[in-house]
Amino acid sequence: MDFKEKRPIYLQIADRLCDEILERKYAEDARIPSVREYAATVEVNVNTVVRSYDYLQDKQVIYNKRGLGYFVAPGGVATILAIRRVQFIEEELPAFFTRLRQLDIPIDEIVALYRSAK
Repeated sequence: MDFKEKRPIYLQIADRLCDEILERKYAEDARIPSVREYAATVEVNVNTVVRSYDYLQDKQVIYNKRGLGYFVAPGGVATILAIRRVQFIEEELPAFFTRLRQLDIPIDEIVALYRSAK
């Protein structure tokens, strides 16, 4: 996995796991790889993945069944979507709107492009 310097690695790993959940690689109530398995997959220290899993558990995306491992929480997909919508609106849209104003691109043009995109 290629990591970006601007964002903590454990959050990038959490994002990757969320992407996999959204892509239905792991269904709700399905087991996800163990901390050790995932650490080997993304080639990081086990403690980093533990931090990622703790973060996702705090966000109620995954849960732990003692002795069995971690599972995708019921409603986990909806939780991820809600979190990502807020992040997009708060973090990405302001820069997008600034760029539109700078380039004098009317919103009607963006709406037309959005509607024609497949």
